[in-house]
Amino acid sequence: MTNGDSKTLPEALAELRDELKEFAATRLAMLRAELNEKLRSFKMAAPVMGAGLVLLGTAWLLLTACLVCAIAYAFPYQGWNLVISFAIVGALYLAIGGLATVLAWRQIREKGVTPERTIRVLKEDAVWLQTEAKTQL
Repeated sequence: MTNGDSKTLPEALAELRDELKEFAATRLAMLRAELNEKLRSFKMAAPVMGAGLVLLGTAWLLLTACLVCAIAYAFPYQGWNLVISFAIVGALYLAIGGLATVLAWRQIREKGVTPERTIRVLKEDAVWLQTEAKTQL
């Protein structure tokens, strides 16, 4: 038995199901759009980053060889000059590289890689759904 303003239970459930499908589709589309935006910027920067890293690596090797030679020539010749030079440069690089890695890891942990906008909207939606459920009951 229905009046003009109310719906039967199956109709209400069907409407709820359709709204939930639309809700999920909208949120999924928003997530995909955000991830595609990030991926597009990564794709544009990747080739330039690769070329830059190759050139930096080459320069780094040449400068390292120069530094090792400079340290080796600073000591009076004993036969172990190059070995000691490589050890000094290696220890220096180890300390600087370790520090850089720790700092980068901290920054990645702080920023994260999660789609924050989408998560924020989903949390707001959850609060809204809870409010709606309370007012409907």
